[in-house]
Amino acid sequence: MSEHLPGENLLGTYLRDRRSKLDPAALGFPPERRRTLGLRREEVAQRANISPTWYTWLEQGRGGAPSADVLDRIARALMLTAVEREHLFLLGLGRPPEVRYQENESVTPRLQRVLDALDPSPALIRTAIWNVIAWNRAATVMLGDYGALPPHQRNVLRNIFLDPRARAAQYDWESVARHVVGAFRVEAARAGAVAEVGPLVDELCRLSPEFRTMWRDNDVRDAHVGSVKHIRHPVLGPLAFEYSTFSVDGRTDLSMVVYNPATPADAAKILSHIGATPRREDTRSPLGAAETRAAGH
Repeated sequence: MSEHLPGENLLGTYLRDRRSKLDPAALGFPPERRRTLGLRREEVAQRANISPTWYTWLEQGRGGAPSADVLDRIARALMLTAVEREHLFLLGLGRPPEVRYQENESVTPRLQRVLDALDPSPALIRTAIWNVIAWNRAATVMLGDYGALPPHQRNVLRNIFLDPRARAAQYDWESVARHVVGAFRVEAARAGAVAEVGPLVDELCRLSPEFRTMWRDNDVRDAHVGSVKHIRHPVLGPLAFEYSTFSVDGRTDLSMVVYNPATPADAAKILSHIGATPRREDTRSPLGAAETRAAGH
C-alpha cells in the first residue's frame, strides 16, 4: 500500500492499489494492451455488480459513504483476504465488517508449541462455541483428558453441566456454571456464531434443567476478566489458579485460556503431579480419566 498525504482519499487509494494487483487475463478479461497494471474501474464494477459510475465516485472520494453490501461486493471482486476486507471496511465505514464465524477444529503447530511451552500451567484453546481444540500436558493432567473424548464431546459447557466429576470439583458449582453460560453467550455473539450454537444449546436444554434455566435468564458475563479459580483435585486436594483468557492472533473465534497456579505451593504440587502421571496413552483407563477430568472447565 502506498504512503498517503494529509487529506488524501484513503479509500480511493486503497481501491486503486488493490485492483492494480489483479491479473485481468486470469479473471477472464481480454489480455489487450493496457495503460496501467491490473483491472480497470469498469471491470471491478462488473465483478462487483455495481454501477461503474458509483465505483468511480468511490475511488474519487465522491458520493458519500458506501453501504456494507457494496463494500462486501467490492471485497469479493478484488479477491481481498480477511485482513484486507477488514481494512476496506475501516476506511469506508469507520468500523470493521460484521463478523463471519468460521468453524475451526484444529490449530497450527506453532500454537501447539505455545501451549506446550506454558507447562506446568494448564492451558487450552477453545472455539467461539467453546469446543476445546488444543491443550497442553498440564491441562490433560489437571483439567481433563480431552484426547480421550470424541471430538464432539470436547466442550466446556458439556463438561460443566453433564459430567458429575466436574461438578464435584467446584466449590461453588452454581456460580461457576452461571459465569460459564454468561461468558459463552457473549463470546458466541461476538464471533458471529449465534446460529452455530443452536444445536448445542438445544441439547443442553434437553439434558440439563439447570442449564435450561440459566440460559433463559439471558445473563451475560465477561470471559476476558481474569480471576482466581478454586477447585478440589481428587489427588492434590484444594488448588487455586489465576486464569486469563486471550484472543488468539486477534481472532474472535479462538481463545486461549491459561491457568497459572496462584501460589508457589500450588505450582510445586502441580509440577510434581504432572511428573508422576503417565502420558495420555496410559491415562485412558477409567481411573486416569476420572482423575484428570474432575477439575472441570
